[in-house]
Amino acid sequence: MKFKKVAAGGTFDHLHDGHVALLEKAFEIGECVYIGICADEMVKVKGCGVQPLEQRLSSLHQILGERGFGGRAEVVVIYDPHGPAATDPNLEAIVVSPETKKRAEEINERRRASGLRELWIVEIPFVLAEDGEPISSTRIRAGEIDVHGKLLKPRRDEKRLNGK
Repeated sequence: MKFKKVAAGGTFDHLHDGHVALLEKAFEIGECVYIGICADEMVKVKGCGVQPLEQRLSSLHQILGERGFGGRAEVVVIYDPHGPAATDPNLEAIVVSPETKKRAEEINERRRASGLRELWIVEIPFVLAEDGEPISSTRIRAGEIDVHGKLLKPRRDEKRLNGK
């Protein structure tokens, strides 16, 4: 299915293969992709170590350019969890991970309450690291894995199992 305007969003901290899969799906199904990236004010509550907005934006624009998506993307900084996806009448779909599906459902609730049509929710699976666990920015910040899911050190629970 092809849509004119698709939404995708996130923190895009330590831009990793899971983010890339989300973006690739959005550009596969959408002619234009509206990408919301969380403002620094939103991510400070997530804990220390989240890259500054400028660094996250730079990485995002780099990957969009490398994939040839730049001309079809509109990147905006968002200041609330729902962003413009809750109010933009031109959006038709939103691409999410299992972690962010609930947020898309909240967006649709707000759209319904405003008399807007619901967004088609397209959920992609988690991209897994070498150990079979999802790639995440948290794990990358902890030094467990790299942005491609390659293991850099054993997880704490594995260390306990191995007596370390």
